[in-house]
Amino acid sequence: MLRTNSQHYCSSFQSRSRIPRHLFFLLCLLFASSAVTAQQNYKIAAVGFYNFENLFDTLDTEDVRDTEFTPTGSKVWNTKRYQAKLDNLAKVVAELGTDVTPDGVAILGVSEIENRSVLEDFVKHPLIKDRNYQIIHQDSPDERGIDVALLYNPKYFELKGHENLFVELYRDGEPDYTRDVLLVSGNFDGEPMHFMVNHWPSRSGGEAASQPARNKAALVCKTAADSIFAEDPKAKIVIMGDLNDDPISPSVKEVIGAKTNRRKVRKAEFYNPMYELYRKGIGTLAYRDAWSLFDQMIL
Repeated sequence: MLRTNSQHYCSSFQSRSRIPRHLFFLLCLLFASSAVTAQQNYKIAAVGFYNFENLFDTLDTEDVRDTEFTPTGSKVWNTKRYQAKLDNLAKVVAELGTDVTPDGVAILGVSEIENRSVLEDFVKHPLIKDRNYQIIHQDSPDERGIDVALLYNPKYFELKGHENLFVELYRDGEPDYTRDVLLVSGNFDGEPMHFMVNHWPSRSGGEAASQPARNKAALVCKTAADSIFAEDPKAKIVIMGDLNDDPISPSVKEVIGAKTNRRKVRKAEFYNPMYELYRKGIGTLAYRDAWSLFDQMIL
């Protein structure tokens, strides 16, 4: 638990049935408030991350590898199936965080979405439309045509700026395009905070062979964080996303330098609350009968 400016942060693992391969994480931010009594010193807001697992529309878009997600494609991806996916995602997000705050999740990082339009359909869903989620999205150069994005409730978050951070990769001397890192800055309940939404390169070709690509993505986050810390050593940053690596992987533990013991965290350093879950054998996806904890939130 990190404590700064009369605030403290906690993280908790959440799960629901009938969720796709990736589960999701919830970060509870407990803000000191002058509007509450001495016996009730904090109010709670929630930040989450969720992999939307190939949320594609039904259109065959030029220069995007989305043919399988069309009515005539291999997945027979039609309006009925698209709407069913929106329904299922909205049901999960509508419940996320409601055990700690009636407003649910105030900020939600997402991955594996095709474009802005699918998010526009999502935020208009009857189960969540009253939250008035705003969308932050920019197209990435990813070869599959999938992006990351961030949704926020303007009741809690005031946007100040955002940018896509390019992850420069090469394969056999040729550019190898992956998802950008989305950096979003603003005021969360009046206090400056920064969020980095990630979907790092996969383990295609094997964990060891693909590790340098994830290290490069991690370095993009670390470099951006160092720049933020140089201006404000007490800056509050959340790195979230599908990292395709575990809390003990070199990208997280060495490149970002995320500590597994919060008592050893110094200024301008990161703490990874996901490690305790990983140590207990809790994961966010299973492959060949083994759990991995790829979806993480690092503070």
